[in-house]
Amino acid sequence: MRAFRGLAIFAVMGFLFGSTAQAAQCGSTAAGFSAWKSEFASEAKAAGVKARGLSALAGTSYATGTIYADRHQKSFKLSLSEFMAKRGAAAIVSRGRGMKKANAALFASIEAKYGVPAGPLIAIWGMETGFGAVMGNQNTISAVATLAYDCRRTDYFTDQLLAALKLIDRGTLSASSSGAMHGEVGQTQFLPKNILLYGVGGSLTGKAAALASTANYLRGHGWVEGKGYQPGQANFSAIQGWNAATVYQKAIAIIGKQIDG
Repeated sequence: MRAFRGLAIFAVMGFLFGSTAQAAQCGSTAAGFSAWKSEFASEAKAAGVKARGLSALAGTSYATGTIYADRHQKSFKLSLSEFMAKRGAAAIVSRGRGMKKANAALFASIEAKYGVPAGPLIAIWGMETGFGAVMGNQNTISAVATLAYDCRRTDYFTDQLLAALKLIDRGTLSASSSGAMHGEVGQTQFLPKNILLYGVGGSLTGKAAALASTANYLRGHGWVEGKGYQPGQANFSAIQGWNAATVYQKAIAIIGKQIDG
């Protein structure tokens, strides 16, 4: 899942970490990153991060690739048809139908528990990582730490960094965990705070846990069992919680419906 998904839920659930007032000075170049880490370590410790998480923070490096990716997100400026073509929507539908049949028992169990059918889950799975084929190789902690240090969206990624460090303390992530450029991990690309809030069933690098967690996320954003999920229908608002880009939201709905039939 990409960097802007679920913005509203973070404001609602901010109590998990308390206040994240920025004592550490943000920056726009690599020059101040080391000093920022030292300052931020005190904030992290005060927020409950323990030795393992603090050690991982100390070992991070400024992720130049992450900053470049953050400044050059162009796909969401495309029209819906252009976006669908670029993301390979037809191929996702074709392969997704096969995935639905091959994993029928898994999707049935997920729908029974969370009320979310296979279509939108498969659409997300296919668009995010090509069904697990491309989960990214950027160091997760360095990516999130760099974005927390960067002045563009400091508060948002400070929450993500604190979540990531707490996940390291728990053993859910490690200092060497890797994923996409903004710190997303697993087969459906969860940001660290969403792992804390909605992750179920173990490592999200496995499809069962990733798909169940995605269904849990959608349910947590208001998914109503048995209702439709196209624009204007009850469950489209849950899909809107997944990603802030309108073209992405509509693509999930369209691809999901074509897979579900």
